[in-house]
Amino acid sequence: MQENTNINTSYTVNESNSLKDLILNIRDWIRYFLSKKYIIILFGLLGGGLGFTYALLKKPVYTATTSFVLETGGNKGALASYAGIASAFGIDVGSGGGLFEGENILELYRSRNMISRALLSEASFNGKKQLLIDRYIDFKKYKNKWRKIERLKNIRFVASNVYDNDEQQLLHDSIISVIVKKINKENLYVDKIDKKLNIIEAKIQSEDELFSKVFNEVLVKNVNQFYLETKTKKQLQTILVLQEKTDSVRRLLIGSINKAASVADATPNQNLTRLSQKVVPMQSAAANVEISKEILGSLLQNLELNKIALQNEKPLIQLVDTPILPLEKKRPGKLICLILGVFLAEFIAICFLILKKMYNNAIGVNG
Repeated sequence: MQENTNINTSYTVNESNSLKDLILNIRDWIRYFLSKKYIIILFGLLGGGLGFTYALLKKPVYTATTSFVLETGGNKGALASYAGIASAFGIDVGSGGGLFEGENILELYRSRNMISRALLSEASFNGKKQLLIDRYIDFKKYKNKWRKIERLKNIRFVASNVYDNDEQQLLHDSIISVIVKKINKENLYVDKIDKKLNIIEAKIQSEDELFSKVFNEVLVKNVNQFYLETKTKKQLQTILVLQEKTDSVRRLLIGSINKAASVADATPNQNLTRLSQKVVPMQSAAANVEISKEILGSLLQNLELNKIALQNEKPLIQLVDTPILPLEKKRPGKLICLILGVFLAEFIAICFLILKKMYNNAIGVNG
C-alpha cells in the first residue's frame, strides 16, 4: 500500500515539474521577444513600406470581356426521312456530328493557331499601324531583355509569318509559341458563365488597355468565324457536289431533247417501209429524256434538302457584351498591400529570431 502511494506521489511531482517547465519556457520566450521588440517593429515597418510601394508601382491590369450566346444547329428530325433518297445517289444530307459541341469551342479559343493568328493581326493604335505581337513585346519590355542577344535585338515580325530562311522561321515560330503559352497562362480566360447555359465569356487581361481590347475583339472574331466555317464545311461541300451533278444532268436532258427534235427534223418524208430509221432513234432519245427528268428531279429535291440542312446546321452566334473603353481596371489596394507587407515581414522576423535563439541555445550562448 505504501508503495502505491509513493508511485502516485512521484507522478504528481513529475507532472507538476513538467507544467512548471512549460510555464518557464513560455515566459522565457516572451521575455526574449520583448527584448527584440525593436527588431520586430523595424521589420514590420520595412514590410509595410515595401507593400505600400509595391501597390504604388504595380501597373493596373485592364480586362476586356466579350460574352456571346452560342446556339448550335442540329435539328435533323425533319431531314431523317429523306436520308434514304440521298444515300441512293451517294450523298449525305448531314448527320450533324459533334464538331465543336460543348466544351470543344473553349479549347479552340486556347489553341495555338487561333492565338497566333490574332497576334499576327494588324491594328491601329493611336493612329499607328502595328502587329498585336509587336504591341505585346513592347508593353512587356522584352526588347530591353533581348538587347544583349544578337539574333533577338533586331527581330521583326510580319503578318504572313513567312521569313527568308529556316533559321529565321524557327526563331520567330519559337517566340510565338512562348508568347502563346504565356497568354494562355496569364492573359486569356474563357469559360461558360453557367454550365447549364450556352453563354460563353472570353476575357483578356493585360497591363495595356488598348491591347486587351483589340486582342479580345480580334480573337473572338477569328474563332467564331473559324467555328462557323468549319461547322458548315461538310454541308457546303455536299451542296457543291449536288449542284455540279444537277447541272450535269440538266445539260444531258437538254441534249436529249435536242437530239429527239433533230431526229424528227432529219426525216420529214420518211418512207413508211423504213420507219425503224426514225422510230428507234426517237424512242431512244425520248427514253433518255425521261430518265434524265427522273434523275434531275431527285437531284433537285436532294439539293433543296441539303440547303435546308445547311440552315439547320449553321449555328447562331449572338454577341451579348463587347469591350468598351475605358476597360475595367484592377490594381492592388494600398491598405491591403501595407497590411500584408507588415504581417509577412513580422512572420519572417519572428522565424529568424526563433532560429537564432535555438542555435544559440544549442551552442550554449545566451541571447
